[in-house]
Amino acid sequence: MEDWSKEGFEFARRHLGPDPEQVGKMLSAIGEESLEALIDKALPASIRFRGNMALGESVHEFELIKIMRKLAASNASLRSFIGMGYNDCITPPVVQRNIIENPGWYTQYTPYQSEIAQGRLEALLNFQTMISDLTAMELSNASLLDEATAAAEAMAMLFSVQRKNSSKRFFVDERCHPQTIAVLAARAQARGWSVEVGRCQDCDLSRGYFGALVQYPCSDGEILDYRPFVEAVHASGGLIAFASDPLALCLLTPPGELGADAVVGSAQRLGMPMGYGGPHAAFLAVRAEYKRQLPGRVIGVSRDARGKTALRMALQTREQHIKRENATSNICTAQVLPAVVASMYGVYHGPEGLRRIAADIHAKARCLAAALEAAGMPPRAVDYFDTLRVQIGLLGRDLVLQRARANKINLRDFGDGDFAISLDETTTVEDLGQIVHALTGANVALAMGREAAEISWDKRHVRQSVFMQHPVFSSHRSETQILRYIHLLQSRDLSLTHSMIPLGSCTMKLNATVEMMPITWPEFAGIHPFVAEEQAMGYQQVFAELTHMLKEITGFAGVSLQPNAGSQGEYAGLLVIRRYHSERGDTARDVCLIPASAHGTNPASAVMAGMRVVVVACDQNGNIDLDDLRKKAGEHSEQLAALMVTYPSTHGVFEQEIRTICQVVHECGGQVYMDGANMNALVGLCRPADIGMDVCHLNLHKTFCIPHGGGGPGMGPIAVAEHLLDFLPSHPLVKTGGQRAIGPIAAAPWSSAVILLISWAYIKMMGPHLVESTRIAILNANYIARRLDPYFPVLYKGSTGWVAHECILDLRWCKRDAGISVEDVAKRLIDYGFHAPTVSFPVAGTMMVEPTESESMEEMDRFCAAMIAIRQEIDEVIAGELDAENNPLKNAPHTMDMVLAADWDRPYSRERAALPAPWLAERKFWPHVARLDNAQGDRNLVCSCPPLESYT
Repeated sequence: MEDWSKEGFEFARRHLGPDPEQVGKMLSAIGEESLEALIDKALPASIRFRGNMALGESVHEFELIKIMRKLAASNASLRSFIGMGYNDCITPPVVQRNIIENPGWYTQYTPYQSEIAQGRLEALLNFQTMISDLTAMELSNASLLDEATAAAEAMAMLFSVQRKNSSKRFFVDERCHPQTIAVLAARAQARGWSVEVGRCQDCDLSRGYFGALVQYPCSDGEILDYRPFVEAVHASGGLIAFASDPLALCLLTPPGELGADAVVGSAQRLGMPMGYGGPHAAFLAVRAEYKRQLPGRVIGVSRDARGKTALRMALQTREQHIKRENATSNICTAQVLPAVVASMYGVYHGPEGLRRIAADIHAKARCLAAALEAAGMPPRAVDYFDTLRVQIGLLGRDLVLQRARANKINLRDFGDGDFAISLDETTTVEDLGQIVHALTGANVALAMGREAAEISWDKRHVRQSVFMQHPVFSSHRSETQILRYIHLLQSRDLSLTHSMIPLGSCTMKLNATVEMMPITWPEFAGIHPFVAEEQAMGYQQVFAELTHMLKEITGFAGVSLQPNAGSQGEYAGLLVIRRYHSERGDTARDVCLIPASAHGTNPASAVMAGMRVVVVACDQNGNIDLDDLRKKAGEHSEQLAALMVTYPSTHGVFEQEIRTICQVVHECGGQVYMDGANMNALVGLCRPADIGMDVCHLNLHKTFCIPHGGGGPGMGPIAVAEHLLDFLPSHPLVKTGGQRAIGPIAAAPWSSAVILLISWAYIKMMGPHLVESTRIAILNANYIARRLDPYFPVLYKGSTGWVAHECILDLRWCKRDAGISVEDVAKRLIDYGFHAPTVSFPVAGTMMVEPTESESMEEMDRFCAAMIAIRQEIDEVIAGELDAENNPLKNAPHTMDMVLAADWDRPYSRERAALPAPWLAERKFWPHVARLDNAQGDRNLVCSCPPLESYT
């Protein structure tokens, strides 16, 4: 075992939960002499990586802060007026400090366990309500990854809901953001659809289109009356989506009142900094009739066991792990933390505040327009909100760019002599003067008059309807009130600040504070994603170093940092494989082999990439059935595009035959895609490229410490072998990708760029000791597996009897012998202060546990003690000592109001209900609601907040 006392191990000691003494105790408990002996038995010798990763020396936390400050300073501090869906904004400090920078919010998990996620769910319901009101649509989801991919999801949804229109054509107005058009084209090509771009007034709808997309206001700022086009699209049998700016909709007639079938957009400017591209909460709002096809998460109103109003993620059975290859989307995540920020921005300002901000921005645009017109440079559009397009001419272009640089501002350059200027809430009168000077060369003293606050556009564009009338948007005006509201919601959610979150397949490890620090520094947070690269040299150095690190870790030749989530990584990797085959003339290769145990995003991603899914069986030990693989690969050898495989397997074991599996696929002409969900068991011990993989995605929000943020943000870069380098994703505005690149799969060239700093910082501080994270993760998982195996048998083990970084506990006997379901156990764990492990995946009636390397022996012992105590309660049910129906498991979780009620009628004590373990007397997490009625939540899919008093 490595000497933890030596210099350079300082951060590793903080990151790793067990100390050397605890490591020794755990090894003794599982019967192993050394950590290396355990690793040798758990991992197949044939895949072991015995070399050293060239990651450089580990950096101390204090030294890292100095490095980050230097990198921040090398990002140029120019003001950007580029627009295109990205604008500077003012994050209320109370929101920045108490949400974005607060581990009580950013270390929460996806709200699958609703009883311990009521605060986050309320914040997301506020988000949905705000978006539904602003767009005048009946239903919104709880966020998507970015505006461009939200538009692609809307396109797919409009195709799937068609009943009579069999067209595969989709029309996109050319005045949409260029990155959106490019993402739509890439998505459509994979599905066999065609995207046709033009001006809506020139579109010949008689050619047949299943749908259309327009930008409102246009990308260059113009406000158009889309009513005639909407009517024409509907008359032709198609459906129409709007891409809209939610702040503009405070003043503009909302799309829902214009006949839109779907509305997409980004809530970025509602309090979330640009961050060189993200993360930001996009949205998709639809008519109520499309609620069953709406991609992403939707928060619904339900009731708990005592009849109390409660919230939950509705329609969970619609998720990909149920529909698999029949899913219409591979989205299995969201941008929860940015959505919470946007919702709190709405709560902070209220409808009158948002209108005031929007009107102020428009007034600045009017003031700028008047100054430009006086200089003989009138804006092209008569009606506009915040963006003006002016014609300079090619002869004056270079001079404008030169003056803009001198004024330290960025304008949108169309390249043809036209420029656009997009203003925001941070824009000052001084900024306007600099913009006028850059465009005209004149030094003009500008002033804002009262009359400028009037809306200048045609009355038909003026919003008449009210929005955000729920009391939540008018009840928290003082900072004291909103501070208490934020912390009230936080108190209803369990996070890593309370206890371990032992989720298998979804690594929840330490997100060190120092890793999180730079994401809100203005030098990183305030950069527009489409600035010239020389203005973001600090970022570019981080990207270069992180790319090198990920190449060293995976053994691959190249990396794309563009994919914005694990699901996007899957989609991007499969598109790369398809393009590789296509460029070789193998256009018939469209079959994707997927093991039956795979996560549901795998088959959903394959379908999105235009592939046909063929399922490969697994054997009784959870491994891929080699005979069935050979059979399926042979049957489809002429059409085989890829095998998707998770390694270690979804069952938490290292398959011994993984090299043979790769060889079988390669011999049939296919490529091997590795789902990197379980990379926490591989880093430093095994490199995917070395064992025969061709491409893999990496969940940076799992293995590499980007926090889950309550269900997002995340990042899913892909790493590829040398023969696939040419096909890495491109971007229409910034040079990325290979020479024969697939199209972009996200709106920004490096997607949620600011959170890449977190993973970069983690690897930088761990350095050559990064492998210790993997070794301790495997030790911790095996420690829990050995401790709990006598009580809840471990379902799958490797051939040598060891698991990887997670283990599956078999609880199916509980239902058979005691009538106790796995859900009963999950809810009872809440009473002990724990989030449940992953329930019923990949095997129904089981729990998958992953402690990660960050949890100490004391915390794991606490979890094991809770599980053993629950086993004793199950035994009491079997023995008849506890009632079969009225027992602590069936009634869990127990809320404070249940325990304090005067009419306690349970055949067990209040203490047993709420304080079943000694540590709870010192720290008790109380669930806000009792067990939820899931069916009720699915029946009552509403997007309007319930009455405020229902929460008190």
